[in-house]
Formats: sequence, C-alpha cells, structure tokens
Amino acid sequence: MKPNIETFIGCDSAYDAARIVLFGAPFDSTTSFRPGARFGPAAIRHESFGLETYSPYQDADLTDYAVFDSGDLELCFGSAESALADIEGRAEQILSDGKLPLLIGGEHLVTLAGVRAALRRWPDLHIIHFDAHADLRDDYLGAALSHACVLRRCHDRVGDGRIHQFCIRSGDREEFSFAGAHTDLHPFDFSGLEALMERLAAEDVPLYLTVDLDCLDPSCFPGTGTPEAGGVTFPALLGAILTVCRGRVVMADLNELAPMLDASGVSTATACKVLRELLLALLKKGI
Repeated sequence: MKPNIETFIGCDSAYDAARIVLFGAPFDSTTSFRPGARFGPAAIRHESFGLETYSPYQDADLTDYAVFDSGDLELCFGSAESALADIEGRAEQILSDGKLPLLIGGEHLVTLAGVRAALRRWPDLHIIHFDAHADLRDDYLGAALSHACVLRRCHDRVGDGRIHQFCIRSGDREEFSFAGAHTDLHPFDFSGLEALMERLAAEDVPLYLTVDLDCLDPSCFPGTGTPEAGGVTFPALLGAILTVCRGRVVMADLNELAPMLDASGVSTATACKVLRELLLALLKKGI
C-alpha cells in the first residue's frame, strides 16, 4: 500500500535516489490571452497513466531510472515576484542536492525563476528556447514580469549571444529587431540547432532548456493559451530535444499546456509524451 499521491508515470522513486526531480509551478496570472496553464501540471500527471513508461523512440523505460516527482508548489497568484521566488527556492534546493530540476509550468514566466537559480551555479549558462513567440517585450501593458517578457528578463541577466531561440513565428517588430541584435534567433523551425549543439557540446557549456509547447503546430496542440498558426510536428520537437540533450543540460522546463482548451485531450496526451521523452533523453545522457 502506497500513499495516494499522484505522480507522473514512472516517477515515484525516493528523493535521495533520484537523478531528476520534477516539480510543478501552476501559475498563469500574467497570461495575456486565454488562461488555464495553471492546470497543466496536474493534468499531465493525471493523464500520464494513459502512456507507457517505455519509449520505442529511444528504446528506454522510465522504470529503469530514478525520478522523484515532488508535486506542485502552492503559489501566490496575486504576486508574480512572490511566485517566482518560491519557484526559484525549490529549484535551488534541488540543485543544492546535486540533482537536475525539471519544472512543469504553468505559463512561461516561470522559466525566469529557474534561470535565476541555475545562473547562481553556472554564470556561463546558455538558454535553449523553443517557442512560437519571441517573448522579448520589455514590458506588456506596463508589466515587466509577464510571460510575454520572460526571455527579455532572462537576457537582462545573461546578456548577448547566450539565448538561442527556435521555432519563433510571432512577436512585434521591436522584438524581432531586439533578437537580431542580441539573441541567436532561428525563426519557424529548428534550422541551425544541430550545428549549434555540436559547438556547445564540444565546449561543455551548461544549458537551460525551456520548451514552450506552443512551438508545436496548433493543429496537433490546440490546448494552449496563445495558439499560433504554423509550428513544428511532434517528431520534429522530439528530434530537437534529443539533439539538445547531447549537451550538458543542467535544468529544463516544459510549459504552457492549458488542458481545458482542448476537450479532446490530445494536447495533454502530447505534453505527457514530450515530458516522457525529455526525461529519458536526459537520463540516458547520464546526468
């Protein structure tokens, strides 16, 4: 008999034994279009039991590894900074124990907290960013802390040339201008990722991987707050994740599933599969 605590499938190891620790950040208070991403982490856990622990893509099984799911944080919805501080604290605790934190959002602003925690340990951190949106606004309706500004706030901390953006197909003119001057922008798809990862892996650069699931084509992933026509397929995203995981990933996140916006459940099922493949790619690398 085990406690009635719902975890992501196959991620029920003891904390001390775990190499990766999952934690949820159910926060969407700065969402600018359709809210609901706060329900993403719980939906991913619940629906994961419709998925096998074994991946035929990687010939690997979650039951062969030790992953601990610490559940969702209880976050203050009235203060973005308070929520970010709590997320950062949890990430810092996991990093202090020599484990890799894998954050499940929530809206994309939660990434800023993870980046802040990782930068304390790795000042030379690079960010690999998969998204439909540039997220480089300096503010959104006067708010500097917004999911529309998260990569701009990350740039405030890491500077030029250390944010690598892929699949971007939406942003205002100023965002694309800023990206041209300050980030490594690869619009529409994953072109250039292979060459980038050859270089970063050879240099053993510490990496933060952030996956906004709206990088996927909304025809296969409609359950997100700001769907954007175009985008990549699941196989393309899987290939990109496997490519990035050849490098030294020190923290990762997966965000922007809003499960109630897709009554079919296909978006949640896709998010579950992306998470399984990301976990296995990291575990097989021997983090």
